Amino acid sequence: MLWVKAFHIVFVASWFAGLFYLPRIFVNLQMVAPGSVAERDRLLLMARKLLRFTTLLAVPALALGVWLWMGYGIGRGPGNGWMHAKLAVVVLVIGYHHACAVLLRKLGDGTCRKSHVWFRWFNEVPVLLLLVAVVLVVVKPF
Repeated sequence: MLWVKAFHIVFVASWFAGLFYLPRIFVNLQMVAPGSVAERDRLLLMARKLLRFTTLLAVPALALGVWLWMGYGIGRGPGNGWMHAKLAVVVLVIGYHHACAVLLRKLGDGTCRKSHVWFRWFNEVPVLLLLVAVVLVVVKPF
C-alpha cells in the first residue's frame, strides 16, 4: 500500500505542477502584442504540449487514488466525512483541468475574451484546491 500511496502523491504533485503553470502561459498569451505571430504560436504550442502531458499525469494520479480508496478501503466507513469532501475537491480539480482545455481551445482560435488579469486570478484556483485537499487528507477534520 505504501508504494501505491507514494506513486499517487508523485503523480498528483506532477499533475498539479502542470495545472499551476498552464494558466501562466494563458496570461502570457493574452499579453502578446498584436502582430507577434511567432510568439503567440510558440506559446500556444507550449500550452498544448503541457496540457497533453498534464492530462497523461492525471490518469495515473486518479487511478492510484481509486486503488487506495477501493482496494485498501482508505476513507471508507464511519467517521470518514473528510473523504467525501476530498472527493468533491477531486471533482473540482477535474473540472478545472477541463476548463483549461476549453480555454486553450478558445485562445487558439482567437475567441477567448478573458483578460490577462482574469487569468492571473484563475491561476490561483489550483493552489486553493490543493491546499483544501491536503488539509482534508492530513488533518481529517470530520
